[in-house]
This record gives sequence, C-alpha cells and structure tokens, in this order.
Amino acid sequence: MGGIFGSPAPPPPAIEPAPVAPTKSDEDVRASRDNERKRRLAAAGRQSTILTSPTGTGTPTTEKKTLLGS
Repeated sequence: MGGIFGSPAPPPPAIEPAPVAPTKSDEDVRASRDNERKRRLAAAGRQSTILTSPTGTGTPTTEKKTLLGS
C-alpha cells in the first residue's frame, strides 16, 4: 500500500486455480443412497413395533394440575 511519500505496493501474488474435487459415479451414489434407505427402514421397522417402555405402557394419561393454570 503506497502513500504520498512511500514506495508503491508490490504486485499481488499469482492466483492458483483450485484443485478439482473427486467425483463419484452415478452407480456409487445410487448404491450408497439405497444402502442408507434400507438401514433407516430396518431401524424404523423395529422401533415402530415396540409399543411399551421397559417400565410399562409409558407415561400416564392423566395430567396433574399446576399452580399457574389448571
């Protein structure tokens, strides 16, 4: 950065192009997506069949009154 009484600024360094990112083939992307979908379906399938908790049927259906709103 040059001024009135200073020397002129040196030229900026040369800009190098960014490296090219590796790409996956469409078949790899599809296989990965299908595997992930199957894994999620398997996990969701088991969870949807469990209707009770280890302590019983879950939370009670009755609500307790609170001080500020009943």
